[in-house]
Amino acid sequence: MPAFLPRLVVASSNPGKLRELRSLLGGFAAEIIPQSALGIEGAAETAASFEGNALLKARHAAGQAGGPALADDSGLEVDALGGRPGVHSARYAGEEASDADNNALLLRELRGHPEPRRARYRAVIAFVRERDDPAPVIAAGSWEGRIALLPRGSGGFGYDPLFVPDGGTATAAELSLEVKNRISHRAMALGALLMRLGVS
Repeated sequence: MPAFLPRLVVASSNPGKLRELRSLLGGFAAEIIPQSALGIEGAAETAASFEGNALLKARHAAGQAGGPALADDSGLEVDALGGRPGVHSARYAGEEASDADNNALLLRELRGHPEPRRARYRAVIAFVRERDDPAPVIAAGSWEGRIALLPRGSGGFGYDPLFVPDGGTATAAELSLEVKNRISHRAMALGALLMRLGVS
C-alpha cells in the first residue's frame, strides 16, 4: 500500500519524540523530515493548552516548509501538584532545563506527598496540509499512571524514568520502544489521528 503522503515535516527537534513518531507513523509518509533538517526554528509555545500549542507548531512548520506538517504537544499532569507541570513539562525547571533537571524538580515538589502519586501523560497531535488549513485534524491521547519515588530505566525521554503506567511496576523508561508504542499517550493520539484521516 503506498504512503498516504510523499513527505511530512514533523515540528519537533526532540530526538526521543522524533524516534517515537517515526516508529509510529509507519506507512503514513514516504519521507518524514524533522523541521530542523530544513532549517526551521521551533515556534514559540505560547498557547495555554496542549491543543493550542500543537496546532501553533504544526501551522508554523507547514508555513515554513510549504507542505503538510504534524506536531505534537505533550506533557505530564500530576494530581498532587494541581496538574503541573502540564504544558510547561519540557521547561519545568527552566527554559534550558534538561530531562534530569525536570525530573529532579518534580521529585522535590512531591517530597512528602503520599503514594500513590497519581499522574498522567497527555498528548495532542495536530496535522495540517498547509499553514492556513481550515480543517486541521487533531487527536488526543492519555496514559494513566503514578510517579515513582526514584527514577528507573534508561529508555525513553522526559519524565519516563519516573512514570509508572497503570497495570505494571516498570517505569516508562524500562519499557521497550515496541511496548511503549502500543500503550503510550502518543501512540493513542496518533492512532486516533490516522483513523480520522482514513489511513488505518
